[in-house]
Order: sequence, then structure tokens, then C-alpha cells
Amino acid sequence: MITKHKNIHSGHSLWEHLRAPGVPQRRLARDIDTEILIVGAGVTGAMIADVLCEAGFETTVVERRRVTHGATAASTALVQYEIDTPLRELTRKIGHRDAVRTWRRSRLAVVSLKAHLDEAEIPSVRRSTLYLAGNKLDRAGLVREAEARNAAGLETVVLSRVGLKQRFGIGRSAALLGFDNLTVNPRYMTAALLKRACKSGLRIFAPVDIVDIDATRTRVIATTRDGRRIRCRRLVLATGYELPKIIPAKGHKIGSTWALATPPQRRRLWPEECLIWEASDPYLYMRTTDDGRVICGGEDEEFATAEHRDALTLRKVATLQRKLGKLFPQLDVTAEFVWASSFGESSTGIPTIGEIPGYPNCWATLGYGGNGITYSRIAAEILRTSFLGGRDEDADLFAF
Repeated sequence: MITKHKNIHSGHSLWEHLRAPGVPQRRLARDIDTEILIVGAGVTGAMIADVLCEAGFETTVVERRRVTHGATAASTALVQYEIDTPLRELTRKIGHRDAVRTWRRSRLAVVSLKAHLDEAEIPSVRRSTLYLAGNKLDRAGLVREAEARNAAGLETVVLSRVGLKQRFGIGRSAALLGFDNLTVNPRYMTAALLKRACKSGLRIFAPVDIVDIDATRTRVIATTRDGRRIRCRRLVLATGYELPKIIPAKGHKIGSTWALATPPQRRRLWPEECLIWEASDPYLYMRTTDDGRVICGGEDEEFATAEHRDALTLRKVATLQRKLGKLFPQLDVTAEFVWASSFGESSTGIPTIGEIPGYPNCWATLGYGGNGITYSRIAAEILRTSFLGGRDEDADLFAF
């Protein structure tokens, strides 16, 4: 296998209980040829397939599971441009110029994604974001972070303890208010993008498990578990948190996270229904849904063993409920849906998107952390530009 099969998520996420568009898919019964082969039909594969089909490429997607039932179904889908690594911290890691470029590109990705979803008539909701003082950044640290973001052209407002309490009813020493982020139903969005791409010629085969890749400068041959061969000009590995064995994984790790969804309670939600997360480690994060639920996640751990992860679920969910109830005492924190999942992250908080060293014409995307959907959009943009013969000005930030 080119990836180690993982139990990506467990429990029952809210998205699995909501209807999503049907996606045309079939079994792979013979050898085939295609211009582009994408391995993985999650949110990243869907975004890449959508833009490549729109650009006129003959594209095929293969998926080892049922479509939209991998990590996509476990996403909490807070679509933010604010990445896990604060701007000032990222500056210390990679330098001021590249840190600012990364944050600006993330901001642009959310804007372009919103425009794309609107054009495709796929639902999304624009939301502001509250970044609460925590054990990583206190009030003074948030003020310095806001100064750095505003200097980079990323509009950020500092809220004092009084202002935060008056506007949002939250009792913290300070918070940063950011603007124009999104919430989506990740499973619906992924299915809708794949269905849209199918109208432009996308072929989807599932279940298909790729076990070998033979890459040269003129072609790539991917071999399936049952011996079928898929010949293509370029191959894209969009396998999410199942890291391909041919990829240098230095600086990347897999962790576990937990989430819950409450009952609908529109009248109890916080003002403006902004996205909320903390400058803490581990951090709490939350959002609302169209029907008035709260999705709350966090309590991340640096391991990905499914048995260990699942054994902790009851305790982790109880901690999430306690923290959520402390922040908003008026909420009903009953967990109607509970799930746990794996996630990948890098030492900088920046994903890797690019051609794999030693494997010509083979591309990969990995290390998405808490910004999976935002980074998926960046991956789609970089690959589209590269495959069309252009040069994305930020591709060097994400390359191997």
C-alpha cells in the first residue's frame, strides 16, 4: 500500500446524519488512461478535481473508502484564514517576509473559496472570529499579535475584558476579532464539488486501493490492489492524514482530536455566532450550525492510535462540555453527536503542497492542522496554476 490504512475517525459526526448530494461513482473493472489521477475523494481531492476539470483537464479520482466518509466527515469546518501558528510565532520560525506571505495567502484563499462556492451555489456562511486570551498568549501577547497582523494588512480588532463581556458575554482578559471567515457543511460541500466536476467529465472510482506507483518523466502508472493499472500524466496524492510512504514526512505528525454537537438552541447562542478559539495549548474551538447547534472541539493529543483515542472519548467529551458550559453558562451542553478523529500537522503550521522529490509528475498535499479546508483551497490553486504551465508566486512557501 502507498499509505498505511488508518481508522481515521470514530463515533458519529453531525455531518453523517445530514443529507449530501449523491456523487456518481463506479468500480474500476479494467485498466484506464487519464490525464490527471487524484488519489483521495475528500475535501482536498474534491477541490483539486473541481478546479482541474474546470480548467479542461481530463481528471479521474479514486477513493479507498466510500466517498465523503473519510476525515471529511469528521471535520468541524471552521474555515479560517487565521492559521494555528500566530503571525509573530511564525515570523520567528520562517522569517517575517514568508510569515506575512503565508498569512496573506491564507486570507486570500478564504476570500476566493467563498466566491467559488457562491458561484457554484454551494452553501457557506460568512462569520467573524474571536481569538481568546489563553495560556499561549495573554492580553499583552494578543495586543502584540494584533499589531503584527494589522501591519500586514490583516484587519484585527483588540477587545478588552470589558468590551468582550459587553459584546459577547465572555469573561476573558482580552480577545482578537477577525473578519470574513466561513462555516460550511464539509461533507455536503465535498459531495457538491465532486458532483459539479462530474458534469465537466470527472470520473470517480471507489473503492480503489493504490498499492504501487511507477513514475518517470513522461508518465505515471498507479497499480491497484487487484492489479488494475491507471496510466496518467500527473498523479496527485490527496490522502489526508494517511501519509503516503513515498513522501518525506520529516516535520509532520499525526494527532487526535475530539468533538461534539449540541441540540439545536438558537435562542441561547452567543451574539453574532462568530467562530471562537483560544490562544491555548490545547485549544478549544467552536462554531454554530444552520439549525442552531454548537459544534465544539479540542483536547488534542499527540498520538493517532485509534484504540487509545477511542478509549479517551468519554473523558475528553466531558472536558469539552465542562469548558463550553463555563464559557457560556446559558448553553445546553448535551452531546447529541460525539466523534473523535485523527489530524495531521507540521512543525510550522504550514502544509506541504508540491511535487514529491524523486517521483517526477507526482504531487502531494499534507500537514493541514486546524486549517484543512483553507489549505485545500490553496492546494487547488497551486496545482491548477502549475499544471497550466504557470508559476504560483507562493508555491515556494509550501513546497517540499
